[in-house]
Amino acid sequence: MNDIIQNPFSAPEDSTGRSFNELPLSAGLQATLRQLGYLSMTPIQAASLPITLAGNDLIAQAKTGSGKTAAFALPLLTRLNPRRFAVQAMVLCPTRELADQVTQEIRRLARAADNIKIMTLCGGSTMRPQIASLEHGAHIVVGTPGRIMDHIERGTLDLSALNTLVLDEADRMLDMGFYEDMAYVAKRCPANRQTLMFSATYPDGIARLARQFMRNPHEVKLAEQHESGKIRQRYYEVSNEERLQAVGALLRHYRPVSTLAFCNTKQQCRSLLEVLHAQGIYALTLNGDMEQRERDQVLIQFANRSCSVLVATDVAARGLDITQLEAVINVDVTPDPEVHVHRIGRTGRADQDGWALSLCGPSDRQRIISIAKLTGITPEWHALSELNDEDEAPLTPPMVTLQILGGRKEKIRAGDVLGALTGDAGFTREQVGKINVTDFSTYVAVVQAIAGEAVRKLSAGKVKGKNVKVRSL
Repeated sequence: MNDIIQNPFSAPEDSTGRSFNELPLSAGLQATLRQLGYLSMTPIQAASLPITLAGNDLIAQAKTGSGKTAAFALPLLTRLNPRRFAVQAMVLCPTRELADQVTQEIRRLARAADNIKIMTLCGGSTMRPQIASLEHGAHIVVGTPGRIMDHIERGTLDLSALNTLVLDEADRMLDMGFYEDMAYVAKRCPANRQTLMFSATYPDGIARLARQFMRNPHEVKLAEQHESGKIRQRYYEVSNEERLQAVGALLRHYRPVSTLAFCNTKQQCRSLLEVLHAQGIYALTLNGDMEQRERDQVLIQFANRSCSVLVATDVAARGLDITQLEAVINVDVTPDPEVHVHRIGRTGRADQDGWALSLCGPSDRQRIISIAKLTGITPEWHALSELNDEDEAPLTPPMVTLQILGGRKEKIRAGDVLGALTGDAGFTREQVGKINVTDFSTYVAVVQAIAGEAVRKLSAGKVKGKNVKVRSL
């Protein structure tokens, strides 16, 4: 294998605040970046963009929320020829949720260019509409390895014009058992393409992929650093017998609006869910056995702040990026210290603070030592007896998610739903939260106090001139 070329940018402070104006980007892309408020580069963008815009392969270690999508979207769009209606770039993602986020971000960045078609190809959706859309051509495809592989095998996805392949959250795809699928897809891409690999952690499989499918890759490895004081970490000593009950005690003491609780196994997730429900806490879980429709509903409810706690394993939570998350609870300590850093980095985003609370049994001591060594912190230990969990007020989510039967296929848009609620129904804009339109359903968050009335008024009225069926989830 060719040696990986180390990049001089290795620390975030070397790169912060550099302007996008320094980069050889088109006037249209520069104007779009200014319109979107991208004034200066994040550390991963500053470290990687000079390399990728020069046409080099790249392995970059960067977490979700670090600006990595723009770090690969800008070189991808720079190499694109809008007049050539063929697939010129492809992004592989571990989950449908991440693929949707990536597609939206590339669309935002590409809006200055005329008629760039970006398609999302993921499992959980029927093949026929995807095949029909591909027949009309696309410039960029974003998808999960299994579904991309299906299209290649059927001959419905032509990669002969591809010049850029991106593997986003490559470590997550490896964890989910996608190594062979990624290898299959990479082998069917033109050999002279540019390959960009982004990963939050650096398992052995990353080097294997690089040896097989990359040409003289440069490496950018930015240590994940959480801004001092934004994520407040506390460690609680527990016995294994009191671990699950302790989660409820933490929630009643800290009273976060949204909490992501990590367990190491699916069985532990199921057990915790039962305990939380018995304590009157509204919690949902993600697991790999769920159908995509069920998974989508759970994620929408959690992102809408109509569910207090989401219980998940690391595998089930792959690609999950929730903007407002007050707390992360490590119900089980992970054996991988880098995964611990990745877990807690989901809270304390942007201008918000967050709690990272870890429950540690006697057998977790060595794991805590490894985490402390990696992060350079001294663990702050507390006893469960310090918690004040006697507040009888229930942990009630501020919002309720309503499901409207009808979505994109019925030409429903978010504005139609907002109009129905703030028009004839008589609610204010402040009483309505996020609106998600999927192919066959539309989900809208409303404040708890109006949920019942909102269901009645929407059911009695019309959305886009049609009667609709509505229920609260």
